[in-house]
Formats: sequence, C-alpha cells, structure tokens
Amino acid sequence: MARNYLKKAPKTSATDSASVHDTVRGILNEIEEGGEAAAMKYAAKFDNYEGALILSKEEIEAAAAKVPQKLKDDIAFAHENIKHFAEAQKASMQDFQMEVRPGLIEGQKTIPVRAAGCYVPGGRYSHIASAMMTVTTAKVAGVKHITACSPPQGENGVAPAIIYAANLCGADKILSMGGVQGVAAMTFGLFDLPEADIIVGPGNQFVAEAKRILFGRVGIDMIAGPTDSLILADKDADAEIVAVDLVSQAEHGYNSPVWLVTDDQPLAEKVMARVPDLIEELPELNRDNARAAWRDYAEVIVCDDRVEMAACSDDYAPEHLTVQAADLDWWLDNLQCYGSLFLGEETTVSYGDKASGTNHVLPTSGSARYTGGLSVHKYMKVVTWQRSTRDGSKRVAEATARISRLEGMEGHARAADVRLHKYYPTENFDLTPEE
Repeated sequence: MARNYLKKAPKTSATDSASVHDTVRGILNEIEEGGEAAAMKYAAKFDNYEGALILSKEEIEAAAAKVPQKLKDDIAFAHENIKHFAEAQKASMQDFQMEVRPGLIEGQKTIPVRAAGCYVPGGRYSHIASAMMTVTTAKVAGVKHITACSPPQGENGVAPAIIYAANLCGADKILSMGGVQGVAAMTFGLFDLPEADIIVGPGNQFVAEAKRILFGRVGIDMIAGPTDSLILADKDADAEIVAVDLVSQAEHGYNSPVWLVTDDQPLAEKVMARVPDLIEELPELNRDNARAAWRDYAEVIVCDDRVEMAACSDDYAPEHLTVQAADLDWWLDNLQCYGSLFLGEETTVSYGDKASGTNHVLPTSGSARYTGGLSVHKYMKVVTWQRSTRDGSKRVAEATARISRLEGMEGHARAADVRLHKYYPTENFDLTPEE
C-alpha cells in the first residue's frame, strides 16, 4: 500500500553527538575528580548562579509564598491525578511465590531503589509538570531519598513554582544546579546527597548525553531526544483541532518533529493551509520554534486506509500518538508502538504533558518500539528468590551437576555434588553427562 507524502521533512532529528559527547565527558571527568568545587565552578559558569545549592526549608517556604493560589490549586489537581495513576501502576506489580516442583519454592519481589535524582528542566521555561511527573512517581514507588535538581534562572535561583511543586510531591532535597553539573552532583553524591541509584527526567542534549555516558554506573529512565508527536486523523476529524494540536507540539523546539497521517487528502490540505497562520499567532519564542519545526521536520502523509495508517504510525513509533478517527477501540487494539496514546479529540497531548495523570517523560526518536515511558516501574527492581527442601533440591542438584560438567564448569558441578553426598550419603548418583 502506498504512502503519499504531501509534506516531506528535509531534516531528521539528530545532534552532533561527537562534539557533545566530548564536551560532556570532559565536564563529568573534571567534576568526578574535583568534586564539589568543580561542580560549583560549572554552576557559576553555565547557570550564572552562586547562591545556595541545596535549598533550606526557609528558602522553600519563601518560594512557595511567591506562587499564586490558583497555580497552587492547579498543581495540586495535577499532582493528585499523577499520584492516583502511579498508585494504580504500583498495584499492578505483584510479589508472588510458587512451588515449581514439590519442595522447590521460587518467587518474585519488587524493591524500590534507595535514591533517585529527578532532573527538572528550567531555563527559558519553568517545567513545573516535569517536577510533578518525576518526583511523584518516585515517591509512590517508595524511594527513600528523592533529589529534585533544576537549573537556576541566574541569580534569581530556581523558579518558585518548580520549588513548590517538587516539595509538594515529596522531594527530600532540592538542588539549584543545571545541566551536566547537576546530573553529576546527583550521580556522585556531592553536597551531602546520597549517590543516586537512578537519574530520571528530560533535559537538553547535554543532559541526555550525560545520562548516556553515566548509564551503567547509575540507572536512567531513557535517553531522550527532541520531543515528537503524530496524529492519526480520518475524514471526520476537525481540521482546526488537528492543526492546533500539531502546532502545540511543534512549539517545544526547533527540531521537534510533528507528523499527520490520514486517509483523507482534503483534510490534510486543510490542516497544511491552517498551520502557518496558527504558528504566526504564537508568542515570539514559541513562534520561532514552531516555524522551524514545521518547516524542517514536519511531515503529512496520506495512506490508503486505516490499516496502512496504523502501520505507518508503528513505523514512526512516536513519543506522543493522538487518534482523531472513528472506532477508537479498533485503534487501541491495533496500535503497538507509541510512548503515550491519546484517543479522541476530547483529550490531547497537552493534557498528558501537564495535568491528566499519565507520565509525560516518554521515549523519543523511535525508541517507543522497545520501551515505554517513566513510571513507578522504573524506580523498582524486580528480583527473584528461591528456597528448597532437601528432597526438593535432589533432582535439581543432579541436573545441575551434569549440565555444569557438560559445560566444563567443574566448580559448579561440585557445589551440587557436595549437597547430594551430604543429604543422601547412602545413595549412588550418576553425575557425569552422556557424551
């Protein structure tokens, strides 16, 4: 089946990874060697900030006093939604045990990590929602220590609304530090913070590269690229709403891809005609981002039918996937690759980004093919355990001894032998494998 590109992107979302990698590696090495002094040097250089790095209770209260009550109410509303959804996710993870064979008992146990570092983007935008998404899920998971880290806005420090949200959602410490140095401080346990077991949260390409380099030494949620969004729309979709939704996601950044996939060319043409005007109505910074994203990264694709539309969407594996088409249950049953799915025009990616309750830290750049987004599960380890009676271990020991010898691992075999000889001293066992 054919895919007709009414608009084809001249660029793809890629970064100059070599130069970014070298820069980030150098900063991480210097901070690991130089410790807090090196981190503070980079904070002064990149954040233009020399104030308190770990915010005191008094500083947190002072920030809260600056947040308007209506915003506090909205933050509380969103926090409750995120918390309720995260609690349901946690409830879906069950410890269990089973008797695999008579006397051989095995089980699964879920254990939260001990310390989490939650990076909250700041700078030109105050990402209040990211503070709620990352800290709330860690708290519900049962993480014992949560650090929220966000770049200060020059000498003004971290945005008061971010401080308020992070504290409300359960952060134990709030670190006023951005970029690579913030990620390094949480990973290395600087400023009396515990060394993080996992670093989560979105950030720019330098933050993403720091997480990539540190992965293995510390856990991460994912390596995020520019945010992306795809809309599936049929002939009955509202072209105005489709266009507005595309623009709402294009404003994230100059290289944030947005895609429209439809089986109705007249709808596609209406949307393409409307988007440029909607972009020009945005504030200046948002307008510049959306204009570049639409020009360089957006695509509009016309397919033969909904089966091909679904296949096209799965090939893109978008971070955000919206369906504005008939028979929503069919799409829910058939779509397979996405970070988060928004079914029907009554919901939108913007809801998920801010307040509806599902997490907005999601896989980008096609990684939804193999992973989902941030959740309670990311903060929890699924571990296994076993115990056995002597009779229950007998057959396991025989099989272990023979398999181990076949593999040439005599030490493993003898660990089984010694138990058989102890528990059944009068029995003769054939513990050599058949060649």
